[in-house]
Amino acid sequence: MKTIRLGLLGVGKIARDQHIPVLRASAEFTLAAVASRHSAVDSTPSFHDLSQMLDGAEIDAVAICTPPQNHFEAARTCLARGKHVLLEKPPCASTTELDILAAEAARQRLTLLQSWHSRFAPGVALAAEILRGRKLRRATVIWKEDVRRWHPGQSWIWEAGGFGVFDPGINALSILTAVVTDEIFLRDATLHVPTNCQTPIAAELSLSTVGGAEIAAEFDFRHTGTQTWDIALETDQGPVLLQQGGSVVAVDGKTLDTPHDAHHPEYTPLYRRFAELVRAGRSDVDARPFRLVADAFLMGRRLAVEPFHE
Repeated sequence: MKTIRLGLLGVGKIARDQHIPVLRASAEFTLAAVASRHSAVDSTPSFHDLSQMLDGAEIDAVAICTPPQNHFEAARTCLARGKHVLLEKPPCASTTELDILAAEAARQRLTLLQSWHSRFAPGVALAAEILRGRKLRRATVIWKEDVRRWHPGQSWIWEAGGFGVFDPGINALSILTAVVTDEIFLRDATLHVPTNCQTPIAAELSLSTVGGAEIAAEFDFRHTGTQTWDIALETDQGPVLLQQGGSVVAVDGKTLDTPHDAHHPEYTPLYRRFAELVRAGRSDVDARPFRLVADAFLMGRRLAVEPFHE
């Protein structure tokens, strides 16, 4: 089967840590080119910007790994040039931008994969299957990490449209909306915003399902020491716990076996999904996690906290 020639836009930390090694090991994709104003990739044609890459390389698809403020125009350009698109999360700066891209991909009969990579963590599909046979009573989400470790020098995350702590927080919401069968809506939110930033460094969310289950979520970018990415779900048949960002699932205190790619457990199946969609001529766009974040920005109380310095 002919491999899909892919161009990578943006060569930052996530591209080097995940996208490039997965693409180089893939039997379904060829990393045909990269575009970045500041970086090149060895043994791969490298271009200064997207337009140069589209003009100078033969590619079938583009993975967009730039900050979310730039996603919309880049994705629109790619779709207009007949290229399939994978959007790294967060998908865009606004929910309307994502709606426009989804409609354009459908009109052009191209694939748009608005990727939630955390949904591909080894325990997520298993947890979703288990919860389909149970009634959720309540859930607690604790998502705490050190921004200096995971986003070093990335000032865009503190600018308008940059999401702040919701950059990792949206990963938790993507898992939550994948495993919980009922629709989830926001009731209340508190956003802790540094006085020198436009986006929150921490947040607490109160959510509910339409079935009446209460969900409390706590996100914090100031956390040092052991990084915590846990979702505890209390059901009518006992507890289900997702830990380490969905990599580990335990039911009634017993950890279950979740086979996976040891090196890239989320991005290997993510790209496998993208290949399936491209070959089938379909898209996969789920804006529910994005809308919950947008609702938090709309409804949340803002508390000013001390300035953030790298």
